[in-house]
Amino acid sequence: MENSVKSMDWQQVLGTAIKAASLSRQVLLNYFGNLEHIEEKFQAGLVSEADKESERVIAEHLKKNFPTIEFLGEESYAAGAKVQWQPAGPQGRWIIDPLDGTTNYIHRFPIFCISIGLEVDGKIQLAVIDVPMLNETYTAIRGQGAFVNGRPLRVSKTSQFKDALLATGFVAEHEHVISEQLKIFSNIVRKCRGVRRPGAAAYDLAQVARGVFDGYWERNIQPWDAAAGILLVEEAGGKVQTYKGDEYNPYKNSIIAGNADVVKQLQTEITPFISEGTH
Repeated sequence: MENSVKSMDWQQVLGTAIKAASLSRQVLLNYFGNLEHIEEKFQAGLVSEADKESERVIAEHLKKNFPTIEFLGEESYAAGAKVQWQPAGPQGRWIIDPLDGTTNYIHRFPIFCISIGLEVDGKIQLAVIDVPMLNETYTAIRGQGAFVNGRPLRVSKTSQFKDALLATGFVAEHEHVISEQLKIFSNIVRKCRGVRRPGAAAYDLAQVARGVFDGYWERNIQPWDAAAGILLVEEAGGKVQTYKGDEYNPYKNSIIAGNADVVKQLQTEITPFISEGTH
């Protein structure tokens, strides 16, 4: 494989990422309902042997094929891996969540997924989100569209906020964050058709790209939660930004995604409740 990420065959890179996700899928299906070791990470939720084994097989496959590309995985980061908390340069960086929706997984709620994004020069260039229990694989290459199991994705055309089905998530570890979110939620749920909380940000973003959810918002998700999903949404014709309307990247701590009309209306509803430290 060539050293320059930009000169790589993107279809070949995508194939390798899909293979890594399929190896992870098998791990997660094997462990589902059979967990023996569950830990609680400080201010980071639950982790199981499935998370760790899933990341191991992904990292092994990607590093074997692309040894020069950096690797940021949720579990290796939690274990103390040294990572520069800033956008990647031209050498590229894989941003991986080996099991998004760990709490769902542990409780045998079947919405969980694997998220693999490749960032180059501060932009996500390639994405794979695999949903094992639904046998769905979402893929995107920048400039080439977004797909699920090979079928093209488009965001919804819903323009009226009252007709919108939205998704969000809650992070309870920080009082100021949950307080902000509850105020936002209380405002929004009264004005839209409904709000869902599946419990896996990557899955939420995939459903925005698919046009199932008209919009999505959340605060304090991590780079590995959103890296792949934001490219899916953009390549499906949607918009992704921060609560304040700035361009979103995986190192921001607030996100709004959806079709352009719903994103604009979501920002309007969120703005009065933004707390200090939100960016």
